[in-house]
Amino acid sequence: MVSFTALILPIVVSAALVFIVSELLWLVAPHHQGEWKGLANEDAVRAALGKPAPGMYMIPFAGTPEARKDPSFARKMQDGPVGFLTAVPSRGMNMGPMMGQSFVYYLIVGSIIGYIALHVFPSGTPYLKVFQVVGTIAWLAYGFGGVSDSIWFGRPWSSTFKHMFDSLLMGLVTAGTFGWLWPK
Repeated sequence: MVSFTALILPIVVSAALVFIVSELLWLVAPHHQGEWKGLANEDAVRAALGKPAPGMYMIPFAGTPEARKDPSFARKMQDGPVGFLTAVPSRGMNMGPMMGQSFVYYLIVGSIIGYIALHVFPSGTPYLKVFQVVGTIAWLAYGFGGVSDSIWFGRPWSSTFKHMFDSLLMGLVTAGTFGWLWPK
């Protein structure tokens, strides 16, 4: 049986490599360019919004089942605009904290994958077997959570498919690392 401590190296190395791949995908690869758009009337929208508290908002909004049955709400939904807004605390362009959180996320995902793998594979499992299973789990972990955002919250499917492609690459890196460093 493989101990969890024997998987610290593959967990940390895969997290570091996934972090690098993720950064390259967003900074260098062309498929995310143009994914985000600005509003033509951004200043007017910002003025109209004021300074909402951090949180998630719907436009139009009906807070109760009864309010959703109101004909004026139905008309607003039909006429538009319909949207979802996530307001975050005001901040500068310091990416450091978000990058740190991303790395911690990759460590957590790698740890969970390692936990599953140590219950599936004994030491000495061939590279390809570890690669297949770990890669599938990693792709699921990194990529499929965003599908519900397209189903329920209008995230463009093209964005979701790009994210799933990125996640496939991240899963392959994770799989390769675990296969390479799996305890003999």
